[in-house]
Amino acid sequence: MTRPATILIVEDDSDIRRLVSELLRKEGFGVETAEDASGMDAVFSRLRPDLVILDLMLPGEDGLSICRRIRQKDLLPILMLTAKSDEIDRVIGLEMGADDYLVKPFGPRELLARVRALLRRAQAEPRPAPLRRLAFDRFVIDLDARQVSDASGGTLTLTSAEFDLLACFVQRPRRVLSRDQILDWIRGRSTDPFDRTVDMLVSRLRKKLDAASPGSSLISTVRNGGYLFTAPVKVQP
Repeated sequence: MTRPATILIVEDDSDIRRLVSELLRKEGFGVETAEDASGMDAVFSRLRPDLVILDLMLPGEDGLSICRRIRQKDLLPILMLTAKSDEIDRVIGLEMGADDYLVKPFGPRELLARVRALLRRAQAEPRPAPLRRLAFDRFVIDLDARQVSDASGGTLTLTSAEFDLLACFVQRPRRVLSRDQILDWIRGRSTDPFDRTVDMLVSRLRKKLDAASPGSSLISTVRNGGYLFTAPVKVQP
């Protein structure tokens, strides 16, 4: 028999921690809990969970710092849980490496749906990707090394979320992509029509591309449609 997935809940609110734990256990998941970063580290010292549900606002080391620290060592799924609904917090959470973002208060069905979707992604076999070095405009993107270089030989500095967004565009050039499609492809999550996370990421990526290649206008906004990557893309040997 396949062992049940183990989920680590890092949450300082005892009521939320208890309710989420009971919900997940009823659904057959193994559950570990921690109130803060030190408690989380104690759990990691004896096992590797399959998924972490991580509160943003924690005493001591906050959720963003913890998320970044986990991501430096492991690619396990992270679902960030927070009472904040400001889009900038979503952007920062994604840039720190979170895979999904759930705002309190939330329904049990939504939480379970997010958890199961993240676990399915983590357990899926990676798809072959033959096009690993792609050239566009005056740039070359190396999808394996997660690096973008320009014609002068310099490196374009991108955050993790900005790189994922650019990788999404260059693998689907000259195709209108909706905000929902983009966010689902880069982080495997659905979003609501008022979520501005993609808009903010596109704005930041545009500025960096335009600074390195003035006047290139590589990303166009399509009214009521989404975004279009305008440059032709070629395989780079």
